[in-house]
Amino acid sequence: MAYKSDVEAVDGLAQSYADLKSEIGKVIIGQDEVVKNVIISLFSNGHSLLVGVPGLAKTLLVSTISEVLDLDFKRIQFTPDLMPSDITGSEILGESRKFEFNKGPLFTNIVLADEINRTPPKTQAALLEAMQERSVTVSGVRHQLPKPFFVLATQNPIEQEGTYPLPEAQLDRFMFNIPLDYPTYEEEIEVVKGTTKVVEYDLKHVLTGEQILYFQNLIRKIPIADNVLEYAVSLATKTRPNTARATDKVNNYISWGAGPRASQYLVLGAKCHAAIKGKYSPDIEDVQAIANYVLRHRIVRNYKAEAEGITEEDVIKSLF
Repeated sequence: MAYKSDVEAVDGLAQSYADLKSEIGKVIIGQDEVVKNVIISLFSNGHSLLVGVPGLAKTLLVSTISEVLDLDFKRIQFTPDLMPSDITGSEILGESRKFEFNKGPLFTNIVLADEINRTPPKTQAALLEAMQERSVTVSGVRHQLPKPFFVLATQNPIEQEGTYPLPEAQLDRFMFNIPLDYPTYEEEIEVVKGTTKVVEYDLKHVLTGEQILYFQNLIRKIPIADNVLEYAVSLATKTRPNTARATDKVNNYISWGAGPRASQYLVLGAKCHAAIKGKYSPDIEDVQAIANYVLRHRIVRNYKAEAEGITEEDVIKSLF
């Protein structure tokens, strides 16, 4: 992409975001905040966990995004009997009597990990390396995944039979934890109107994989003022109970705080949030706009918080 300067490129990013949103809006009614945050995580080279009850168009949203982005997309339905080799691939004996690597569904640009908490820890762990290193190791051989590579996972918040909660290490690999809410009454009328008749959606490709990689690099180049960076880091450090910066509310209600990865994602997310709004540098409002999605799955409430009905969001808001 031939932009004359980084300033012009940021304008191009803001325009691409607007185009993406309008294309996705042809299929997805409402859920503006969710769409915005998924796009921010894509441009920031992060993964997202979508949490919502069944029927809120989580899967439709991910498949629509992959279509609009002109990227390869694969969906993996996580089940209790899914094995690690089912997603990473395995060695098979080829016609030449030699073992050949048969690529699994992870070898794509966008992976939809559907109901990720329905599979045992062994299979969940197979995703860890892919999400962090963008590679897969099978039989001691490392295989690079295509770029760009995103995992968009869905999870049902209702603790049902046969679910395996994601371990902290796995949750920490997700840049954002995005809650999906029921649509409003008006939105639901629109949804039902649109889905109970024959509709052909004509979706245009807005961005290619190369353009996304260019924008991911651009986000990292965006300057950030020292006071905004310090604010982001202090937000993350305040969530750690019994440390110098912890607030009374954190000491009372939190048993485990966010790690350094939270600080990194707060800064990257704020840069991207500023860019899609057409700003050339983030301010404290940009950090606050994405803080909830970065921190909510990285802090662990204690029994006292659960007993008194204090949510992660309550604690995070108190830190502002």
